Amino acid sequence: MTQSRRFSRCIIVDDDPDILMSARLLLRDMFRDVATFQAPQEAIAAMEQELPDVVLLDANFGRGATNAAEGFHWLGEILKRDPEAVVVMITAHAGISVAVDAMKRGATDFVSKPWSNERLLATVRTAAALRNSREEAVSERKRSAAITAPAAGGESPLLGRSPAMARVYSLIERAAPTDANVLILGENGTGKELVARELHARSRRADQVLVSVDLGAVAESLFESELFGHMKGAFTDAKGDRIGRMQAADGGTLFLDEIGNLPLHLQPKLLTALEQRKVTPVGGNKPVGIDVRVIAATNVPVDQLGDESRFRQDLLFRLNTVEIELPPLRDRREDVPVLVDHFVAQYAKKYGKPVREIPPTVMAALQDYDWPGNIRALRHAAERAVILSDGDAFTVEDFSLSRGGSAPRAVAPAPTPAAAARDDLNLERAEKQIVEQALKKHAYNISLAAQELGLTRASLYRRMEKHGL
Repeated sequence: MTQSRRFSRCIIVDDDPDILMSARLLLRDMFRDVATFQAPQEAIAAMEQELPDVVLLDANFGRGATNAAEGFHWLGEILKRDPEAVVVMITAHAGISVAVDAMKRGATDFVSKPWSNERLLATVRTAAALRNSREEAVSERKRSAAITAPAAGGESPLLGRSPAMARVYSLIERAAPTDANVLILGENGTGKELVARELHARSRRADQVLVSVDLGAVAESLFESELFGHMKGAFTDAKGDRIGRMQAADGGTLFLDEIGNLPLHLQPKLLTALEQRKVTPVGGNKPVGIDVRVIAATNVPVDQLGDESRFRQDLLFRLNTVEIELPPLRDRREDVPVLVDHFVAQYAKKYGKPVREIPPTVMAALQDYDWPGNIRALRHAAERAVILSDGDAFTVEDFSLSRGGSAPRAVAPAPTPAAAARDDLNLERAEKQIVEQALKKHAYNISLAAQELGLTRASLYRRMEKHGL
């Protein structure tokens, strides 16, 4: 009998060779490999080589034994080696009480001897599917954790001693230990994700996962699948069941970045999930409960968030139990030296470069600069300076400050794309001018600038990295 789905491996443990032969022949089309053992010790040794999807374990091995003591012992040994093991106990026809006791001890299900072939097939198929779904859930959590983890060497702490940052630290200290939802406001590059990570790290959920979703980068057609998950066959590319980000964050923290870019017609779906604390996967009909703390962030100004035609106010109320606003770098210039010193030391170590002196005149110029891209722009400038500088001390030129970002110096208006193309035929410089002009036009709103340039957000970020913007 050929099954619609073939699993990897089944292990059968029984002291009766006839039982082993019968079960192996019945299950061989359901699994790639069916291994049989009369001695439990050999079965456990085989598990060290490859973990099975299902273990069928006899409850009694000794002649005349009926209390399942040996079966319970080996069940414990199996679960000790693989806590996620799916074990189906094989019991005598009248051993229902033994079966119930086995399930209390960690067995997944049981079949009685003599068994019905249909009953055995259905039980084992369900057990194997359970093991697979557990592994997929663990893999999804690891994937989400990997996605949200900072890149190696790229993690930076929250830095700054200015009064503006002191207020931020105070709010973090008071809000973090609670389960209150937090809304983080601030321009691009001000460190909103760092604040989210700090809130999670100081919370009661710190030992659980922090799952991040960039709502500005999620296609509208994939919104429900990404957040709520989907069932196999729900749509063309749904090859199997997949849990969504909200379920992956169960027990931990869900960070909704760029919440202000979520289209109005999708906002009720998010609101319903947050209010009911349940999600229904696409293609499913059974809601799944979730326990998450929500931290959201946006670069959209408060007055625009208050516009009912752009953002649902009931969703806003749900998200901003506590509101933390991050100041732009131009409003905390006294923190620039601390940040510059940190990034210069970080990249000098990364690239094996000497830590050069930063003369007072250079540091003053860096403090005078407006930093349109905030801390992200400063970090890129520091990295560039470490790579390009060849003197004993840094110069202002090493940081390649764009004239348009410096408040003290009067500058001519930035050339239009047409003028840039006419006067400067260098493609690299022309691209940088066009990208910079789009960013300034939209006050460094990445989504709007990317839309005008005809790029994805990821493509725009790559060009900003390339040109140090």
